[in-house]
Amino acid sequence: MTLADASVFRPAIPPRRAGEPLSLLPFLWISWRDPIRMWSERHFAEPQIHGHSAFGEILVVSHPEGVRHVLTENAANYEKGELQKRVLGPMLAEGLLLTEGDKWRRARRILAPLFTPAKMATLNARMAEVCRARVAAWSLSARGRVLDVDSEMSGLTFDILSATMFSDELGGEARGFERALNQFLANGARIDPLDVLGAPDWAPRLGRLASFRSARFFEQRVTRLVEARRAHIEAGGAFHDDLLNALLLARDENGGPGLSDEEVASNILTFILAGHETTARALGWTLHLLSRQPEYLARLQAEADAFDVSDPKWAEGLPWTRAVLEETMRLFPPAPTMARKALADDEIGGQKIGAGATVIVSPWILQRHKRLWDDPDAFRPERFLPENRKSIDRYAYIPFSAGPRVCIGAAFALQEAMIALAAILRVAQVEALTTAEPRPVHQITLRSREPMRLRLRVRRGPHRD
Repeated sequence: MTLADASVFRPAIPPRRAGEPLSLLPFLWISWRDPIRMWSERHFAEPQIHGHSAFGEILVVSHPEGVRHVLTENAANYEKGELQKRVLGPMLAEGLLLTEGDKWRRARRILAPLFTPAKMATLNARMAEVCRARVAAWSLSARGRVLDVDSEMSGLTFDILSATMFSDELGGEARGFERALNQFLANGARIDPLDVLGAPDWAPRLGRLASFRSARFFEQRVTRLVEARRAHIEAGGAFHDDLLNALLLARDENGGPGLSDEEVASNILTFILAGHETTARALGWTLHLLSRQPEYLARLQAEADAFDVSDPKWAEGLPWTRAVLEETMRLFPPAPTMARKALADDEIGGQKIGAGATVIVSPWILQRHKRLWDDPDAFRPERFLPENRKSIDRYAYIPFSAGPRVCIGAAFALQEAMIALAAILRVAQVEALTTAEPRPVHQITLRSREPMRLRLRVRRGPHRD
């Protein structure tokens, strides 16, 4: 079956502005409510847009050559924007996501050996075990069960994170973490007008005040986890072959010290936000899209029936599963926008910019750009089948970013999502409850404004448990 044999589905997207620059008050309002609504039709049609605002010089780059320049070729000239540091800094200040310069290079050097493909491959069986247990707990029947997919995928990816990275020491707390994370993303992680305007840190932010308890929950729970494991190691307790142990024992190959407990805690919080949360959102959007496209669902179910995680080449047997996931992350990138600040003057795509300019690379724009994709708003997974994927420019598709700061957990996230989908679709038939489309909203990650609810029925006929 090819695309010509199936109806083309185009998921709903927020309305796009006609193209006039936003004045200050509308910009602040949209930034607070939902930043992806600030983009106009021009952004999806022109390779880059340059301008000045009350906040200084801004260049939105949406062509592969410019993205390559910013993220790879001249990456040393660009650092994370102040706005991202202000929004996420209270929780992730010492983590890999926000640190810069020598501090980032040292942490990346220490952490890189923990995320090699060989290391990630050792986690496959445990991931599959956790996924099977979560699906079994749904107790699906022929009548079906309506599930809040967002919540279930959050619980599933949290269980995987707890099992594979922390030896289940976070087990039993998935609901508490989910509630705290939802509160943080809905309030504390919003772009506050005071942050945009560069107000001093002591000025109270409403969102930060509203999310204070959730941020404290994360910090206290993770700090206790780190302290308890450090004490366990120093007391000569039984060895845990997990990420937490590796973080605490890792040393700098250049002879420097390992990570401090504060750095370990910040990186655990980073993995929860940048790993657990983003993978959960990718899985939720994928199940939604499959509920609208039974032809593709059937292909993934056929792959799931033959899936065997003990086979070293299991991923090669899931080409449609991977293609559907990648097409979902093209349409709904878990992290929809990246901002960088130029440290020195530069030139991008023929446009000169000054030191201090803000350069924005938005996967939400880039991966739906009319110059880069055929029918860019359509769900067409065959774009990412092995025979077609090589034609996609590396810098036209960046769900995990690119260059030196490419997501260190990309391999972990992709194999986790593929295994989870195979475990779910081996057992479940996925059906939409309504024709109403969920509306994506940018809250650090790309979430659905309303809960995504789907009916899952147990599949008829033979399938392996």
